[in-house]
Amino acid sequence: MKIIFMGTPSFALKTLEALNRKYNVELIVTQSDKPVGRKKEIIFSPVKKFAVDNNLKFLQPEKLKNNNKFTEALKMVNPDIICVAAYGKILTKEILDLPKYGCINLHASLLPKYRGAAPINWAIINGEKETGVTIMKMDSGMDTGNIISRHKIKIQNNDDALSLDKKLSELGAKKIIEFVDNVILHKSYKHRKQNDLKSILAPKINKKDALINWQEDANTIRNLIRGYNPWPIAFTNLGNQTIKIFKAEIDNSLTLSSGKIENRDGRLIVGCGKGNLEITQIQKSGQKKISGKEFLNGIYNLANPFFT
Repeated sequence: MKIIFMGTPSFALKTLEALNRKYNVELIVTQSDKPVGRKKEIIFSPVKKFAVDNNLKFLQPEKLKNNNKFTEALKMVNPDIICVAAYGKILTKEILDLPKYGCINLHASLLPKYRGAAPINWAIINGEKETGVTIMKMDSGMDTGNIISRHKIKIQNNDDALSLDKKLSELGAKKIIEFVDNVILHKSYKHRKQNDLKSILAPKINKKDALINWQEDANTIRNLIRGYNPWPIAFTNLGNQTIKIFKAEIDNSLTLSSGKIENRDGRLIVGCGKGNLEITQIQKSGQKKISGKEFLNGIYNLANPFFT
């Protein structure tokens, strides 16, 4: 079984590791290196790092469309399957038609819900109680291909995007191996069309959307905090200072105005449109993450403090 793997972030890594351990991946394709942070340092993606560390052949095409050199490199492998997990680009028809058994995508949602770049984040932000992974036969659309299988898990109350990413990547790796084993055994697989009427989009998230609106109810804000952790991190303002909030729990022990900060026996309580939140992990701009109690110790001299 000749396999080409296409992926970029940490979500893709478990699947790549599992495929290479059992079948030996012939070629890895990952996105181009991008400068990160204020210093614009080049940091390898998790998939590229794995390829480099294990002396595996990899390509990083700047573009896929009208890239004959790249397409010819894929043809030279003559793949049976191209497995894709969070690669980040839509494949051309020429690439889709190349493998014997097609291009197979592992997507981190229960399609047709949450098509797009950030399914894990949006599932949490929207308060979903369950999610999962979908294995699909890719077509020219964005996560619109026929469904091969779907596999559900519960979203726990303490899950954030980081913990859920890890759970789904492990589940996905297991199910991709089961799928490839099945293809080897039966030389085919079944798939069915998605119901487009039930589709929900999961667009790429960005920093500006992580600003907390304290007029929202406590549960909505907590979901936002969970959904934006580990990036870009939900934030608020205290005067002219930006404050990042990593973790919070629902608290209904008292009634507060929206954004009002209260020291409740050393607990950092903030009023919301409905209910309150206890902030348990927080970070001032340019400083390390601290507990709610430590944060309160640093603002003890502020009169009537509010987050805005």
